Amino acid sequence: MHKILICDDEEAVRESLGLILSEKYDLVFAKDGGELIQLLKATPDTKAILLDIKMPEKNGIEVLGEIRSFNSDIPVIISTGYQSVETAAEAIKAGACNYIVKPFETDAVLEALQKAVS
Repeated sequence: MHKILICDDEEAVRESLGLILSEKYDLVFAKDGGELIQLLKATPDTKAILLDIKMPEKNGIEVLGEIRSFNSDIPVIISTGYQSVETAAEAIKAGACNYIVKPFETDAVLEALQKAVS
């Protein structure tokens, strides 16, 4: 089972992603970018990351930059509550492989992760 790191500052979002993904993936949760970086360094078998773009302290784009400084290969999917071309372009330019929009559609989340880990 592929290990996926999920980083979102909202507990309800983490819980709903857990419900959607727990049957297909081994999930590890982080509530902020600092915790995500620590978990990623401690879990080298992680196959993909689902990363919220709007978080306190560091936003998802900043965290993605940190991830890319030591791991250029891991697929990162940005999640955002704001569907805009600018946000998507910024995420892809920063190194994200994909982005999904909240509120999540189950199929969109599953499809994005399937593409990321295959």
